[in-house]
Amino acid sequence: MTTLLQHKKRTLLYITPDKEKVWIAIVLGERAYGLAMASSLPVAIKKMFSEAKPYAEGRGIRFPVSSLGDIPMITKLVEIKTTPK
Repeated sequence: MTTLLQHKKRTLLYITPDKEKVWIAIVLGERAYGLAMASSLPVAIKKMFSEAKPYAEGRGIRFPVSSLGDIPMITKLVEIKTTPK
């Protein structure tokens, strides 16, 4: 069962539980994509975004989270997505 993390009516990310981990999915528009590529996010996340096919909604990625150590990175992704214009 996928859970949405939303702010008002805007979906920030999707959370899907699995046996030993949680899957996170997030879609960034082109402005947020540019901010993400210029940020201090891990190279693996930047690579996933750069390889993601661009759609009208933006570029989406999905990755597993198996430890609490990934929480700051997820927080950074949400901050980038919600950065005002």
